Amino acid sequence: MNAGEAIVSLEHVTKEFVPSKPPALKEIHATLPKGKIVGLVGPDGAGKTTLIRLIAALLLPTKGEVSVAGYDTVKDAEAIHCLTGYMPQKFGLYEDLSVMRNLELYADLRGVVGEERAKKFEKLLKFTALSPFISRLAGALSGGMKQKLGLACALISKPTLLLLDEPSVGVDPLSRRELWEMVQELIAEGISVVWSTAYLDEAERCDSVLLLNEGEVLFQGTSQELTERVRDRVFKITKISSNRRELLIEVLRQENVIDGVIQGQDIRLVSKEKNKPPLDLSSLKQGAGSEILPIQPRFEDAFVDILGGGPSGASRLAQIMPVIGKDREAVVTAEGLTKRFGSFTAADRISFKIQRKEIFGLLGPNGAGKSTTFKMLCGLLRPTSGKALVKNYDLQLAPGEGRAHIGYMAQKFSLYGNLSVKQNLEFFSGAYNLRGKQKKEIIHQMIEIFSFQDYLDTSAELLPLGFKQRLALSCATMHHPEVLFLDEPTSGVDPLTRREFWNHINGLVGKGVTIMVTTHFMDEAEWCDRIALIYKGQVIHMETPDALKAIAQSEKNPTPTLEDAFIQLIEEYDKKKGE
Repeated sequence: MNAGEAIVSLEHVTKEFVPSKPPALKEIHATLPKGKIVGLVGPDGAGKTTLIRLIAALLLPTKGEVSVAGYDTVKDAEAIHCLTGYMPQKFGLYEDLSVMRNLELYADLRGVVGEERAKKFEKLLKFTALSPFISRLAGALSGGMKQKLGLACALISKPTLLLLDEPSVGVDPLSRRELWEMVQELIAEGISVVWSTAYLDEAERCDSVLLLNEGEVLFQGTSQELTERVRDRVFKITKISSNRRELLIEVLRQENVIDGVIQGQDIRLVSKEKNKPPLDLSSLKQGAGSEILPIQPRFEDAFVDILGGGPSGASRLAQIMPVIGKDREAVVTAEGLTKRFGSFTAADRISFKIQRKEIFGLLGPNGAGKSTTFKMLCGLLRPTSGKALVKNYDLQLAPGEGRAHIGYMAQKFSLYGNLSVKQNLEFFSGAYNLRGKQKKEIIHQMIEIFSFQDYLDTSAELLPLGFKQRLALSCATMHHPEVLFLDEPTSGVDPLTRREFWNHINGLVGKGVTIMVTTHFMDEAEWCDRIALIYKGQVIHMETPDALKAIAQSEKNPTPTLEDAFIQLIEEYDKKKGE
């Protein structure tokens, strides 16, 4: 195979699962280059996982041909299994086995034995920095370490083609950067990589991109080529002296606006027309004194544009919400929250207050103490010392009164998977003491708002990821809570679904709801009013997103991203503690 040849060739590939329904993939014609990282992107249900499984010869095409390194996936499936390494979307290792036992199992399956086996283990453990953890159970690893172990197992027998299905979902920015650097090293060794991802900053760094939607190819080429479609169409509204959340709602209603998101104290938007601001700020209620400036486009702007744009206007969920409480009162308070597990301190004297109508973000690497802090503030975990207060109710002394004001959306899908969508809605509305006409009305509203009509009798565990998150949000808000706790609410979902989700959050805040959120998407963290950066069980910084970025500003990096700030502040903390 010559250097310029394709590692994967797809010729008119169609995949049907149910003949009476639209195909998962339809007439896919594409080539994936050898020795490169190919980003596979698209909204939920676009067909990304189906395509990866076809390439891995784990599924057979209904029509068309798939070849890998010249081998046909139908005729030569066994040869392709030997050539490929596959890391599935869901953690596919054995959580009750140790790191070393998982490696041994995969080595057995791949026929890696003897001296080669020992050398391979040594190399992979060094490569993934898992050597100190070989006896730890896989289920006890942090999210980033789990993904590194999954990658190591996929590399036991050095593959010609490595297939990674959303390898960085639920992984913090520091671990994501490490994972990316590891994969780039593999490219230098001659391995070709297909990387499916929900993080568009990752796709932007890939050598080429394949964008799918509803089973069809919308774009194939470099990320720069796609980004060019929105050149001179991206703007920033700055110097906003009014309520930026209400201004965004006004902006999204404008006919010439394709997309709009909050970035710290500013608003980023994409226009339909080149070189022309899409709106007159002076005509908007919240626009007085603001300025609109052209800025450089990014891959995500083009991604949302090619898919038809983000949500427009106000949240329907917020529209059914009553106005709650007074502004600027403290609604959630952490007073010296500490949690120890034996000799290990997961959270160490954490204190802050969250005001009404504030979006407060907890950020930090996997294992930093975010979820522990989060669970103590929800009343799900008893602190070793300190207090967690909601509406001045101590969650240990008056848990019922405090929790009555709380809506909670867990990091992992926590609804009843064996119940249908409708049964989940009925169960949770009953759990929140909704009865009779009120219960019937709120269930009907949630079905309409989140478009559950076609899924009412579907088991929750079988829902597409985006609909799982919608169902979780609907169940968390149907009793109109004053405080909403969101633990990585959009992990793994595509940018369009995230925009829909944050449109609802934006609207709920306008009605007086207080939001506490953890996330690994740094663009999501830009929506927060304040961020507490938690590391090694402590709050090491607590600032606005813009203030955190300002700390990371330098001559080399005059316009740092929030991810840049996140990584720099953690590295500086480690350096200071190491001195």
